[in-house]
Amino acid sequence: MIYRTLLGGHRMPALGFGTWELEGDVCRQAVETALEVGYRHIDTAVRYGNEAAVGAALAASGVPREALFVTTKVWHDSLTAPAVRASAEASLGCLGLDYVDLLLVHWPNPEVPLEETLEAFAALQAEGLARSIGVSNFPVRLIEQAVDAIGARVATNQVEFHPFLDQSRLHAALEARGIVLSAYQPLAGSRALSEPVVVEIAAARGRTPAQIVLRWILQQEGTAAIPRSRNPVNIRRNFEIFDFTLSTAEMGRISRLRGERRFLTPSFAPEWDDGDASTDPTPKRSARRM
Repeated sequence: MIYRTLLGGHRMPALGFGTWELEGDVCRQAVETALEVGYRHIDTAVRYGNEAAVGAALAASGVPREALFVTTKVWHDSLTAPAVRASAEASLGCLGLDYVDLLLVHWPNPEVPLEETLEAFAALQAEGLARSIGVSNFPVRLIEQAVDAIGARVATNQVEFHPFLDQSRLHAALEARGIVLSAYQPLAGSRALSEPVVVEIAAARGRTPAQIVLRWILQQEGTAAIPRSRNPVNIRRNFEIFDFTLSTAEMGRISRLRGERRFLTPSFAPEWDDGDASTDPTPKRSARRM
């Protein structure tokens, strides 16, 4: 496993298991499989409606709590100070945990002062209910506001990141502040798996396209990735990426695919750093549970 050291010294497994759109027994079984395979970083959120299923899988796994890294998120309609606390406490109840390792602002909300939200997160961290705090879907200007103006100890920024989306500007801003870029949709909703460059490298390496893309992400400094699958075979294969490295040439070939193809842009999204919500013609997926 590759680890990223977060602000405050806590270590986060760079490869996590995502649970968006996994519900009920499907979610529980997928998380149980992930833990059996070796994943120790599990990512969930209030909005996913599956924290109880994730909690059941954690409890059944037998993995010691100190070996787990659990992330959850507060939805954008719950970012006032009282709502943040209520959301976090409810999440802990559903997960069956005394604390989460990482608590994130799921999406920014311009109607709630960012300082109020981040102060509420910091209070939960000070009380030990969250070991680290962070954000999700924050462009550079909001990172600058959160860290440079407010002084928040933001550990990670979880954003859409895959070979088709250039996040260079954001990545540089995060690196300069010691913040990990955590990639959701790392496989571009499986679109990257049929990209000819990726397929060619995978064939030459005797690897799956998903393994190549995930390795491409983790070989970049200060990054993490949280792929999701309900298929036990894919869950295992996605974890088997620590026994090889991509060459500089292979990394460069994949990096040259980067553009502005963003696939998740709900109506409440902030103005992105790439200056465009999405240039991809594929119909956008619903952000109802994102």
